[in-house]
Amino acid sequence: MSKIAETVSRPRSVERVIQGQAVMDGAGVKINRVLTQPLQRRLDPFLMLDNFGSEEASDYLAGFPDHPHRGFETVTYMLEGRMRHRDSAGNEGLLENGGVQWMTAGRGVIHSEMPEQEAGLMEGFQLWLNLPAKDKLMKPWYKDFKAAEVPVFTTAEGATVRVIAGSSHGVTGAVTREVTEPVYLDVELPAGATFSQLLPAGHNAFLYPYRGSVTVAGKAVAERSMAILANDAQADGVTVSSPAASRFILIAGRPLNEPIAQYGPFVMNTQQEIHQAVQDFRAGLLGEEAHRGT
Repeated sequence: MSKIAETVSRPRSVERVIQGQAVMDGAGVKINRVLTQPLQRRLDPFLMLDNFGSEEASDYLAGFPDHPHRGFETVTYMLEGRMRHRDSAGNEGLLENGGVQWMTAGRGVIHSEMPEQEAGLMEGFQLWLNLPAKDKLMKPWYKDFKAAEVPVFTTAEGATVRVIAGSSHGVTGAVTREVTEPVYLDVELPAGATFSQLLPAGHNAFLYPYRGSVTVAGKAVAERSMAILANDAQADGVTVSSPAASRFILIAGRPLNEPIAQYGPFVMNTQQEIHQAVQDFRAGLLGEEAHRGT
């Protein structure tokens, strides 16, 4: 795949390292919640990042039965395993190894994500990406990307980069968004290699190594820890090195700088909009055209 080498002259430093919280979601699926609600303003436009993974079928078999969303987008990246998606808009898809599911809940959708395996490893990520106020009640949208549909390239140093969203080294990802401009990369580094990524100075950014540890601007980031990258108006990107073979996700986006009102699976701008979302859900009206302007 054609690519353009990116040179970072003033890399960002690490502001702080966050340890995830062990939580249970859905019908009891065990999750490492890395981006939690207290970090939503700091990492705007991102609302949540979950890392799920287990070889114990009892940890995931119950899956995520029907549940609602309104006001944001969900990005599910499956590293290993098989998960079936069904929703109230009539969409259905099977998420498999290396695949990505991108769902814009918009004005509302009810969906389920259920395992289609009874043994073996199930591992992946779910990211919640906020929508701007003007798009929160838009028509829901959904698309599955098979692993082969996610652009991949290899750098001169041997880094293998999967571009889920945004662009990297001239390679455009599976999804782009005009307002939040998200960058979502999965980078695999061989021992002793370095990877650099240009990032707009105004973007909030973080990375999460899930295989091995990495080093960013002299700061070690341990496996399954999240490094929040400092916002420096003079910085033009980030450089990541790896003493041993590693793999990490790098996520960045343009902040919306809008109020965030959240109640569980509903993320709006005001409490009044949250009350309306709850009323619509209870009345069986979530996503109905009549409530586009509420």
